This record gives sequence, structure tokens and C-alpha cells, in this order.
Amino acid sequence: GAPIYPPERGPEIYGGGYVAMVLYAEEKRITLKYTRDDNVINGYTVHLENVCVDPNLLALYRAQTDATGLHTTGRLPALRNNQQLGTAFRGGAKVAIRDVGSFMDPRSRKDWWVGY
Repeated sequence: GAPIYPPERGPEIYGGGYVAMVLYAEEKRITLKYTRDDNVINGYTVHLENVCVDPNLLALYRAQTDATGLHTTGRLPALRNNQQLGTAFRGGAKVAIRDVGSFMDPRSRKDWWVGY
């Protein structure tokens, strides 16, 4: 399938060019957070489904969680702009975007979606 990358962003959440944290991951879906917060309350959150998450990234995420799925280390994986996170399955990826917890519609082309 086609390679999938995190939506690009200028500000870093960690040094070294990291812009998005992996808040949740499994084989066919991933949730990215554009702050260091381990929740969807503040800042942008991107949910991607119908993707084949990179096995190495999935292993990094799973190494940070216990058997119940709780984060145990406080060190969730992070991604840089242009760092491949997986590939799209046939039929394309599904995307949902949140800001301050509320879902947003990219078709609205408001100021937060300028240039896309």
C-alpha cells in the first residue's frame, strides 16, 4: 500500500524533531497526539484507521504498555515529520481529527486546515 506519514507540523513536542506522540496503536489503527499530553483533552489528535502500522513502531508502543493497555513507562513513541508510520490498506486510510477533544471536519477548510 501507499506509505502513510504523520500530518506535518512545525513545533516540536520533544527535541530532535519529534512532532507527534503515539497515543494508541494496534495493527490496523493508530492515534497521534500533537502535544506531550497523554489524552485528547488539549491540542490536536489524529486518528488513522485502515492502515498497516509499521511493525517496529507497534513494538515500541507495546513495550510501553502493560497487559491491560495502560502506559507504564511514561515514554510513548514519537514521530518526526516525514517519518513513515505505516502503509494504507486497499481502499485508503480513514482519518479523524480532534482539537480540544471535539471532532473536526477537514472538508470545512477552516484556518486549521489551510493549504491542504
